[in-house]
Amino acid sequence: MSTTQAITWRERLNAYYYLCRFDKPIGTELVFWPTMWALWVANQGAPSLSILIPMILGTIFMRAAGCAINDFADRKVDGAVERTKTRPLATGIIRPREAIYVFLILVLASACMLFFLPIETFYWSFGALFLAFIYPFMKRYTHLPQVFLGAAFSWSIPMAYTAVGQTPDLTCWLLYFGNLAWTVAYDTQYAITDREYDLKIGVKSTAILFGKNDILIISMLQAIAIFLIGSALYLENLLMPFGLITLLFVTVDFVYQWTKTKDKDPQRCFWAFRHNRWVGVMIFIGIFFATTYS
Repeated sequence: MSTTQAITWRERLNAYYYLCRFDKPIGTELVFWPTMWALWVANQGAPSLSILIPMILGTIFMRAAGCAINDFADRKVDGAVERTKTRPLATGIIRPREAIYVFLILVLASACMLFFLPIETFYWSFGALFLAFIYPFMKRYTHLPQVFLGAAFSWSIPMAYTAVGQTPDLTCWLLYFGNLAWTVAYDTQYAITDREYDLKIGVKSTAILFGKNDILIISMLQAIAIFLIGSALYLENLLMPFGLITLLFVTVDFVYQWTKTKDKDPQRCFWAFRHNRWVGVMIFIGIFFATTYS
């Protein structure tokens, strides 16, 4: 009897749960917080619940969909990587076609959220779908899959602008590219943890591309992120004083990450990757107070 035939329905349900990474919310948080930045900046304060709830649910569904298609793309290599060898597709608990079904169902669920948002947001959602689909396959063709992940993770920013009735402007794109730079930085930290295995199986990443300069380039990307996000806040008169104070805290945090990762220990780099959830939180707190008391 095959593995997929022998498991119970509870085990299969758990497999779907792990496929969508609901047990590891860090990825959702790293998409969620930039979405909140953009909603608050574009709306100059808290958006209505009729906008907030569909955007939050759409973020959760699309991140889960991205995990499903990612595991489908990596199903033949995850078993060779220590960190991913227990994923449902790698162990054979669920079939590759089931991951495709999960991906499509989650995309449909996310699309349903668009009925509650302006038609412009629907148009922009095609970009999110395209990026979510192609990202997992980029590591076979380019050393820059982290850039594609950054583009995908940041796409909710222009969507947030359209959700509150705004046209994506210079501020929007400064936030977008600032978030993209930050994403490449923390996903390179993540990639360092798998670099040894990726080199063996032929998977590409910025951690491999950057080589011995990886930590230095991560710090440079973090500095670019601070500059671009700070510029966006400046354009909206949200920099002084709350935005500036927040970005100073973020700078200190990035320096702390550097002290933890400068020796390139994979476990510490993975810790730094997970720690970035607090960067997203800090920036949102600064934007929240800036838009509330400006």
